[in-house]
Amino acid sequence: MLADKIARKSADTNEERKSIALNSPEAFSLFDIRPTYSGENISGEKALSVPAVFHAVRLISEQCGSLPCKLWRDDGDKGKQEAKSHPAYKIVHRRAIEWASARDFREILTADALIHGSGFARVDRLEDGRPLSLERLEPSKVTVLRNEYTGAPFYRVSEADGIREYGYTEILQISPFLGKSPIHFGKEAIGLAAVLERHGAQFFKSGARPAGILSNEKPQGDMSGDGQLASIFRRYKNWQQTADTPFMLDNGWHFEQPAMTSTDAQYLENRTFQIDEVARVFGVPPHLLFQLNRATWSNAEQMGASFLQLCLRTWLDRWQDAYETVLLTEEEQDNHYFEFVVDDLLRTDAEARTKNLTEQVKYGLLTPNRALEKLNEPPRPGGDEPFDPYATSTRPTPNNGDDKE
Repeated sequence: MLADKIARKSADTNEERKSIALNSPEAFSLFDIRPTYSGENISGEKALSVPAVFHAVRLISEQCGSLPCKLWRDDGDKGKQEAKSHPAYKIVHRRAIEWASARDFREILTADALIHGSGFARVDRLEDGRPLSLERLEPSKVTVLRNEYTGAPFYRVSEADGIREYGYTEILQISPFLGKSPIHFGKEAIGLAAVLERHGAQFFKSGARPAGILSNEKPQGDMSGDGQLASIFRRYKNWQQTADTPFMLDNGWHFEQPAMTSTDAQYLENRTFQIDEVARVFGVPPHLLFQLNRATWSNAEQMGASFLQLCLRTWLDRWQDAYETVLLTEEEQDNHYFEFVVDDLLRTDAEARTKNLTEQVKYGLLTPNRALEKLNEPPRPGGDEPFDPYATSTRPTPNNGDDKE
């Protein structure tokens, strides 16, 4: 395409080069290490050590992977039909490449976007230009650039045989809001959660209590020096190994084990609040991160629907747009489109779902066989015609043998 040829013309000669000190904030961003006020350097991989972050990334990625995606063709008056003969149908619905399913492919690329800021894949094509497969690219090996004339993106990829540039129809890209990982914007909340987790580990490592405080009322000049402190430490370690024996100190030294402070007492509340903060960063309802303080049987279902509408739907839309850009030609985009099947996320219980399907069949919104298909039941003869809710039924009334001649 002409757009691809224009996109491949990069402005290499005008690139600005400058040196960056290793201790500068710009150097941290180059290595995806972002220092926080808590002192934690939060990178994509390190953030996954926080359980709430790990589960949020896994939840969004696995849902994007598990929901089926289909290619549809709009036939006008005939309605939409599944375009199973199109080569892109197999790529998005069954196998993205010979050794990876479409499910696994979407899962790992969504995780790349959440952790690193973008997920990339190269389109392999047949000689006639039809798409054959999608191959994942390491995010660290891809640089996104913009054509200075059109603004169209093009991609500089580091490959085994050197550097190569691709147009926007050759590289599938999945990016989150503003093109940066949620971890980038939520680094302070994630850093504080990591600090609280480390504090708890160190706290319980020491027997769930601080070691104690040594004090001496004598002036500093009256102390006998570091040798006396070393002797006290040795005696303290020996005392820890004995039971029911007093710890004796001389020369004015005092040993005190402080009580737990109010901050320590609210440790669990602080950790719970950080789960809520992580949920806000990723747009996931807190109860889906197993923060169940305010979840009930009634509102959990509504929060599940909000997860689809306010969080997952945006990711599915990005996938549909990305598929359309790289797998369909400009002509095919007029009457072909990709769509995810989200019925499973909207399913509540068997009774409610059956009632909903019955109402749709009753009012002619679904054919009986289409409803049976959704219930994984085989079709029945005559079930492909929809009911007319305004027509009078002409079905014969069954004779139970009660009529007398």
